[in-house]
Amino acid sequence: MGNICRSPMAERLLAHAVAERGAEHLVLSESVGTGSWHAGERMNRPAAAEMDRRGVSYESFRARQLLGSHIDTADLVLTATSEQFDFVLGLRPDALPRVFVLGEFARLAATIDPALLPAAEPSPESTRARGQALVSAVDDARAGHRPRAADDLDDPYGRSTAFFTGTADQIASSLEPLVDALLPKRH
Repeated sequence: MGNICRSPMAERLLAHAVAERGAEHLVLSESVGTGSWHAGERMNRPAAAEMDRRGVSYESFRARQLLGSHIDTADLVLTATSEQFDFVLGLRPDALPRVFVLGEFARLAATIDPALLPAAEPSPESTRARGQALVSAVDDARAGHRPRAADDLDDPYGRSTAFFTGTADQIASSLEPLVDALLPKRH
């Protein structure tokens, strides 16, 4: 919502996971908030502390507000909650095939056979084609159903350190199916 807790943690955890696969030049991860009240601010202190604990860079992060152009240029839009999912679709109803709640995407991506996706080659074009095919397959797996309540991430704002850790754990585990399908580990 304000782009200082869940969303920036997801942005940075995804960027970190991609970098661990040596593919930081292939995937761009950006976060924005549905509101503008924190625009320009740094990541919330407990969220930043959680990133520190995990060895994830966040220093350059500044909160921003969602614009229609963010949706228009994204191959995949992940929201923290179904409420935010609805907000995004309120701005761009035609973006539905590319908009998911993070937990929903993770749940459905785990059902996709990566062997059915285009080859995973270490090039921007190949990665984009594979990513677009994955998003399309996950949209097909959604079969028109709405996200489930269990797909939502709880908002850690104002909560305990343990709650931030739990939220970051949930984000990281939800990103695994995306990263594994998009950038399979090379043996």
